Amino acid sequence: MPTTKRDYYEVLGVGRQADADEIKKAYRKLAVKYHPDKNAGNVEAEEKFKEISEAYEVLSDPQKRQKYDQFGHQAFAPGSGGGAGFGGGFEGIDLEEALRTFMGAFGGGGGARGGSIFDDFFGGGRAERGAGNRGSDLRFDLEIDFEEAVFGSERDITFPVMDACGDCKGTGSKSGTKRQSCPRCKGAGQTVSSNGFFHVRQACEMCGGAGEVVRDPCRSCRGTGRARSRRTITLKIPAGVETGSRLRVAGKGEQGVRGGSPGDLYVVLHVKEHEIFKRRDEDIFIQVPVPYPTAALGGEIEVPTIHGYAKLKIPPGTESGKRFRLRGRGLKGVGSFGNGDQHVVVMVETPERLSGKQKKALNEFAALLDESNHPASAKLRKKAGEFYRRRDTLQDAQ
Repeated sequence: MPTTKRDYYEVLGVGRQADADEIKKAYRKLAVKYHPDKNAGNVEAEEKFKEISEAYEVLSDPQKRQKYDQFGHQAFAPGSGGGAGFGGGFEGIDLEEALRTFMGAFGGGGGARGGSIFDDFFGGGRAERGAGNRGSDLRFDLEIDFEEAVFGSERDITFPVMDACGDCKGTGSKSGTKRQSCPRCKGAGQTVSSNGFFHVRQACEMCGGAGEVVRDPCRSCRGTGRARSRRTITLKIPAGVETGSRLRVAGKGEQGVRGGSPGDLYVVLHVKEHEIFKRRDEDIFIQVPVPYPTAALGGEIEVPTIHGYAKLKIPPGTESGKRFRLRGRGLKGVGSFGNGDQHVVVMVETPERLSGKQKKALNEFAALLDESNHPASAKLRKKAGEFYRRRDTLQDAQ
């Protein structure tokens, strides 16, 4: 066992500039490696576990870390006023405190139920008498229309499930009989075994932590309390969902074994593509044809949105591919505070099936046009001419 404290950063294997996430990640990796549960009777591993827990206790606390960075271990020496509670060596932190630090770093309750931290970590107190085993969660993939995703809807869905047995009502016992106290754990739902200087509690293997066993099993479900069936529920789909959205329906998964609580149902949504509207987050995209005269002269068109038609002004000389934005005409996503926008990409529509009179008028119109009316064409010809002149110069030089 070391007689001199090592640098806390060295103990965790991180640099002095490490952030809180890096420190926590390093601690969790080392704590799992040296935990007493994996190293029963190994005194060196126990001291290592307490050492890394002590280091994490200081470096995970911004105020303690600041004092440590300024004064080192002296900040927490007796009489220093550092307040960390650690003396020399490891006298300031015992194994239970180290385990409590471990539980806190892993999101555990650290004795929140009033029991020892050993109970929390090794499973003591978790099995409730008569609780049985919780049923499995289920996943259901559901394809919905674009309109349903935008505005919300309700759907009846049917799926196969292990449900409570109809004959024994989920108890697993033959009709007219009851479960009996488990002979192994005497109804406690737990067994206790010694492991060095402390006790390890775990769920009873015979009753699965229920504290009761089935003596006269139901013939239909053979004592499991479950039977395969098909369940139909009404699912409420909120407005704004998208492909990949997952809806949780509590208690609609598989029934637990031996009367255990049911699992949950998770419905994963898949939204069908729409013919004219395309979605990206809360924004809607649409391509809209614009008559040739309107694109040339300017004007106003009606654009379909998910909320109804909206008017859009088209400036003179608008070309295909020009994008316009209608603010607030998108959708409201789940958890968002306002609507997105609608983006309109206009495509100039060339007229088809012209009559003789229309063709004549169009020819007369074309005769009135010159190069200045088609600047893009003029620019193209200019750039092409420059290319050819450069090409000819290079060829002549050879």
